[in-house]
Amino acid sequence: MIVVSDTSAITNLAAIDQLRLLPLLYQQVIIPEAVYRELVDIAPSVPGSAEVQAASWLEVKLLANREIVERLQSEARLDPGESEAIALALELGADLLLIDERRGRAEADRLGIKITGLLGILIEAKRKRLIVAVKPLMDALIATSDFRVSSALYDQILNIVNET
Repeated sequence: MIVVSDTSAITNLAAIDQLRLLPLLYQQVIIPEAVYRELVDIAPSVPGSAEVQAASWLEVKLLANREIVERLQSEARLDPGESEAIALALELGADLLLIDERRGRAEADRLGIKITGLLGILIEAKRKRLIVAVKPLMDALIATSDFRVSSALYDQILNIVNET
């Protein structure tokens, strides 16, 4: 299974000490250079920065074609990480793209890329019994990160995982 990730899934999972879920769910995760830079070349450092540099399950790949990246940045107004993650997912024929930002998700969906976000990762982790509950992790994300979730979506997720 080819899984490409944008920055947010990695930093948010690291922020709640659940980065271990990515290799448990997907074995190998691929990120483009821009995502790697967003994770390790930022001061102050972001959650997951040190882990990413040492992770054997994470592979950084160069894009062969920059044309789509430039188009995504100029036309869809996506940031470099989102643009490169979408372009890399297309280039590799990825089975899944991990992305949370609304515009990036919409663009990936328009291009026919299968996507999931942080909440989808948590749902899958619970289904595979890698975590006991989703609610405390969602609460931690809301409390510690800039992670926003509507009350309707919050309740919908709890329904999906039988935590109501």
